[in-house]
Amino acid sequence: MSDRPSPSPYLSELFSLEGRVAVVTGGSSGIGRAIAVALGRAGASVVVVARRAAELAAVVRELEGHGCRAAAVRADLGTREGVAGAAEEAAAAFGEPDILVNSAAVNLRPAMGELGDEVWDTTMAVNLDAPFLLGRRFGPGMAERGFGRLIHIASQQAFRASLTSGAYGVSKAGLVALARSQAEAWSPRGVTANTLVPGFVLTPLNARVSADPERVRALAARTLTGRNGLPEDFAGAAVFLASPAAGYVTGQSIFVDGGFSAH
Repeated sequence: MSDRPSPSPYLSELFSLEGRVAVVTGGSSGIGRAIAVALGRAGASVVVVARRAAELAAVVRELEGHGCRAAAVRADLGTREGVAGAAEEAAAAFGEPDILVNSAAVNLRPAMGELGDEVWDTTMAVNLDAPFLLGRRFGPGMAERGFGRLIHIASQQAFRASLTSGAYGVSKAGLVALARSQAEAWSPRGVTANTLVPGFVLTPLNARVSADPERVRALAARTLTGRNGLPEDFAGAAVFLASPAAGYVTGQSIFVDGGFSAH
């Protein structure tokens, strides 16, 4: 029998989220749900923010099934009033959050020449304005307490145009810049801000592309791992960025894409 010490205490020192509170928008499905569950299983109390009651209830049950503290906030993040209300309700659940994950998004892709005001405004409101407003609400408090983690879910379209990027690509590029600006403002006081960049991931948000089997196969073929992404591929990266181990990682875009961007 080995007399080596168990790695568990060391791993807990690096990655445990015990005593932390996390708010995850878009946490009822796809990447957001996988991250919400991962943060909860790593020890955080998790507040999931989304629009659909049934899906919210399901993820709370899943978290509680793992012994986690969890709460749901049903909200529409497409208006400033909705964002403000969601923020206050989320903070009331377990206290002011230490971790904010912005995963909620809309994926509307009309061609640029057909892009109207309504699609543009809706895309920017949910994908960019809401993360900014939530960061403005929670970031200063995190800085006062000396610890905070802001994590945004970006996109390949933030860096290269493909699949009719349109307003969606612009909003995701804005998230990358938002993380850098947040890092500049608050990282000297212990608040990191980063983005996770997926490749093609099989989620409801990508239903338009997922419905085309040929395109799904082609996207997998150009990914270095030979497959498309799954929501659970983001669990480890999210726990890392949320943890004490990532205190010196800020203003960065972490590609969790199976090598899609390196091909």
